[in-house]
Amino acid sequence: MPLESIRTLVKADLESTDRFIISQLESNIPLIRQIIEYVLTCGGKRVRPMVLLLSARALAENVQKHVALAAVIELIHTATLLHDDVVDSSTLRRGHKTAHTIWGSDASVLVGDFLYSRAFQVVVDLKHQPILDIFAKATHYIAEGEILQLVNCNNPDTTEDFYFEIIQRKTAKLFEIAAQLGALLSTESDRDIIAMRDYGLHLGLAYQLIDDALDYGLSVEQTGKNVGQDLAEGKTTLPLIHAMRKSKGADLAMLREAIATGSSENLATILGIIESTNAIKYTADAARHHAQKAKSALSHLALTPYRRALEELSDFVVERTY
Repeated sequence: MPLESIRTLVKADLESTDRFIISQLESNIPLIRQIIEYVLTCGGKRVRPMVLLLSARALAENVQKHVALAAVIELIHTATLLHDDVVDSSTLRRGHKTAHTIWGSDASVLVGDFLYSRAFQVVVDLKHQPILDIFAKATHYIAEGEILQLVNCNNPDTTEDFYFEIIQRKTAKLFEIAAQLGALLSTESDRDIIAMRDYGLHLGLAYQLIDDALDYGLSVEQTGKNVGQDLAEGKTTLPLIHAMRKSKGADLAMLREAIATGSSENLATILGIIESTNAIKYTADAARHHAQKAKSALSHLALTPYRRALEELSDFVVERTY
């Protein structure tokens, strides 16, 4: 099922979420409005809020507070994008110029902070202690993931285990709490809440694995970001880890040197090494493994259209090309 069909199932909720986001971002400071408007209209897929909305509705037809929490998830995601693009010096995201290349790094970081603080205000206003606890721990955990990635930049000795620790913190955690909070709004069943939490975790891992595979597999027109951008940023992602494991001699030396210096100088040769070592297939297979684990986590739940959509979302995540 394409993403549009999945989105249709929670179309009204997503529209309410967008309206709620806009209502929460009122500010009499024009710069804040300009940057947020720009980032929110640059073609985000809204996958994370969709996960929360589908999870909530898969366990109960009538739910409250789900729109506010879906908005919170998107606000946090948008804040991390603003911060990430500054840290990574990225010039393109979703085929558009990144905010910091237009307004500068200082403005991007500060508007990201504004979004974070607004998200916390919304959660506090819900007056729901378990939700606040999960949210507070998760944002701390996500920030740690970003810092772990930063200190590990330009390290060709990154292990596969360490790579998974980074992506679990930096990407999968937000998917995990989106699904977990959706469940928490709908049920008191620990079994169902844990099932949704596990679904979100594995979906998030699959999502990041495919992102990392796409970085070496497709053109800027297809992905909306520069090919080999991870390499230029010194990020040792799974395609590179696998390619190094399968290489020796001059090829291995070239890969290690490129990571250590963050250089795309030999990108064409490096792409050839990645292809010849089946590193993209290895990464995509790992993504499929986690997508299957995401689906399996839902196996005991009632087979509603919302559960089916969650399963189909895990298929979309591994089949996507953007």
